Amino acid sequence: MEVVDARVAIAPAISLLCAALVFAAADHTFWRRFFSLSAALAKLIIVMSMLPGALKGVVYTFDLVEFTPGVGLAFRADALGMFFAVVSSTLWLFTSIYAIGYMEREPNRRRFFGFFALCVSTTVGVAFAENLLTLFLFYETLTICTYPLVVHDETPEAMRAGRTYLAYTLTGGAFVLLGSIWTYQLAGTMTLSQPGILTMEAGRTTLTALFVCLIAGFGVKAAIMPLHGWLPTAMVAPTPVSALLHAVAVVKVGAFGVLRTIYNVFGVDLLQELGVCDWLAALAGITIIAASVIAIFQDNFKRRLAFSTISQLSYIVLGAALLSPLAATAAIVHIANQAFAKITMFFVAGSIQRTTGKTAIHEFAGIGYRMPYTMGAFTVAALSFIGIPLFAGFVTKWYLSLGALESDQWIYALVMLGSSLLNAAYWLPIIYTAFFKSPREDALVHEAHWTMLGPTLLCAAYVLLLGMTVSVPGMPFALAQAAVKFVFGM
Repeated sequence: MEVVDARVAIAPAISLLCAALVFAAADHTFWRRFFSLSAALAKLIIVMSMLPGALKGVVYTFDLVEFTPGVGLAFRADALGMFFAVVSSTLWLFTSIYAIGYMEREPNRRRFFGFFALCVSTTVGVAFAENLLTLFLFYETLTICTYPLVVHDETPEAMRAGRTYLAYTLTGGAFVLLGSIWTYQLAGTMTLSQPGILTMEAGRTTLTALFVCLIAGFGVKAAIMPLHGWLPTAMVAPTPVSALLHAVAVVKVGAFGVLRTIYNVFGVDLLQELGVCDWLAALAGITIIAASVIAIFQDNFKRRLAFSTISQLSYIVLGAALLSPLAATAAIVHIANQAFAKITMFFVAGSIQRTTGKTAIHEFAGIGYRMPYTMGAFTVAALSFIGIPLFAGFVTKWYLSLGALESDQWIYALVMLGSSLLNAAYWLPIIYTAFFKSPREDALVHEAHWTMLGPTLLCAAYVLLLGMTVSVPGMPFALAQAAVKFVFGM
């Protein structure tokens, strides 16, 4: 059942208003914080107010403006979009609190928080986009709004990272635009409200080329190898920005775009007939393993996190490419599972840097004695990525493995096993170093400020919650299942 409801347009608009107010507040710290936190809370409340209806099958729609017949700026909150919006709006609140503590002594805080709000506005806009045009407009706006955050420190290294970021993402955006126009020419519509709008009448060669075009465009932000080069470079940005890139916004809109391409532009039946998802699954599997191997050799904490992100994002791509209900379930729930675990790790990285000045893993000897709660949160996230039962990551690996067997592609179940072993190889040494090696200096407990520690512990708690509430009605897993039922006509 579809219901016209302005809330689906108000949700992204709130962050836009927040950005305007933050810029207007100039250097007034109180008002900047007030607007940032109030807008984050208001957005979360509005998104969550639509959740009960979404779980019952209600789809919220709102047409803002029509540019030409059938083409306009329109919003639609279906189950898949709601899942992404719930994750991003929840994490925006946590990250806003964390950023207040982390950025306390940083310059250009007005610019930081203003563009930070714009990024989340565009992310929710992507989640609720009714058509490819709306998705593209928010997708590209996110690129532009993120650039000032990547180059925030204005060092030569940051400026180089910013240029690399723009080169990759704007090129990807060009492919998305080309694919969107091409889709409209073939289908006569850009809507994302159906489980596939293209047909075989367009021709196998044409459809294959279009698929490659859209996947390449979204694949840049999804960091599919070899399109991943911008992501490790962007780690020069402040930690809240890294968290935004890896968990809340940029990489997630790329993965979300891949899901929309597979499930709403092409559809499962057409892709099974075309057979083009086999090479995408293979590419995702290679990315999962290769990025994990590279991560093992990274001593800089944030660079190890970056290559871990590249690996983990391809879980989503692989799950979608397998074209089975169980694998699709894994792909969707991993949007949340990866987000909460990875943002926990980036919060830990920022807390360690701010408290001790350490950024290299070999310097972490005994840091668990100084920051037991912080490193405890890291341990929870690490065990999740390894795939230990009762943690969120286990749910992803379990359903993705079942989906691989369901698709008669057992090799990807082995990829999951190999990924778990590799995750253990680069996360467990950090835990051992932190808790079982003697401190190199005074081991007095000295946690980060509560504005940084609080969000870290909350996100770690979510990792456990998502792992233990799979069968609980009304939880995010149920929303993912609703999206899968629509896509597969179940």
